[in-house]
Amino acid sequence: MPRRLVHLYTGLVLYGLSMGLQLRAGLGLEPWSVLNQGISRHTGLSIGTITIVSGALILLLWIPLRQRPGLGTVSNVVILGLVMDATLALVPDLSALAVRIPLLVTAILLNGMATGLYISARFGPGPRDGLMTGLHRRTGRPLRLVRTCIEITVLAAGFALGGSVGVGTVLYALAIGPLAQFSLRFFTIDGPGGRIVASSTPAAEPAPLPHG
Repeated sequence: MPRRLVHLYTGLVLYGLSMGLQLRAGLGLEPWSVLNQGISRHTGLSIGTITIVSGALILLLWIPLRQRPGLGTVSNVVILGLVMDATLALVPDLSALAVRIPLLVTAILLNGMATGLYISARFGPGPRDGLMTGLHRRTGRPLRLVRTCIEITVLAAGFALGGSVGVGTVLYALAIGPLAQFSLRFFTIDGPGGRIVASSTPAAEPAPLPHG
């Protein structure tokens, strides 16, 4: 249990850090951050605050989907936004591409490592992953199709609201799967329960990659 808690909270802190660094790189965000940034620009609230609020609202969608949150779910809602805002407060805006490109690569690598740490803790998925697995179970559609539809919808809405889409968005989409899979294998903790995904009944299938 202590090791799982370390994995959970280290992973969440690093995930929030990676989100802030990717934003500071200014070369494009991952889909959910694109949406949160777009909403932030129209509301005047910080992107970290929007990340927390949107995570909490998404949890409400779990109710008709009969999803069950875990410690990791609730922690995800709060920690990612707080750490992201703290990172943005500490890291200034950058203009030189010679700095922004390595920062983008570092952010994506860090995100992949954070994903493995967070999932390996087996304390339940983040709110956005729970939405994805819930829709998969309720509709019977393939998980990849559900995930793709959600991310395209979120990305399009975020772009329409003025969120940052660019080469970083594409690089993240291509790299995060392999990076997270490698990281998960490296950090997996042996023990009862396997990898947890949110559901109305216990399941033994692998957990999907989190989006915060």
